Amino acid sequence: MSLNKDRRIGRHAVLLLLSDNPVEQLEKLKQENWIGCLGKVGSMDAHKVVAAIETAAKKNGIVRSDVYREMHALYHAIIEALQGITRGQVQIGSILRTVGLSFAVLRGNPYDSEQEGDWIAVSLYGTIGAPVKGSEHETIGLGINHI
Repeated sequence: MSLNKDRRIGRHAVLLLLSDNPVEQLEKLKQENWIGCLGKVGSMDAHKVVAAIETAAKKNGIVRSDVYREMHALYHAIIEALQGITRGQVQIGSILRTVGLSFAVLRGNPYDSEQEGDWIAVSLYGTIGAPVKGSEHETIGLGINHI
């Protein structure tokens, strides 16, 4: 069992999110039997960020809502990524903060052995700050979980 350095799912999720040509990037990942999607969300409510990412992942066939372990893995990857953008405290509106984020969700096997199964990565990039234009700064987060 070894993690293939060219198949690091977190790295690819961040590169997909920040890519100038995400469609081309997604096509390359599909050739490796990976599936992904991109989206945007802005809110003062963390639950709306979670819901937007979950909805995109379900609509794009990355996870199946009727399979608990898939939804559970996605949820934990989202929360881990949110902890990154909120510096460890998944609080936004309750402390008068808002986010404007782009996100990428990526599913695939980062190992050489197929028996290792799929993993899921969620990357977030955008701004966080007070709900006043010009009172925000950049932020980035990454969450990875096995399915």
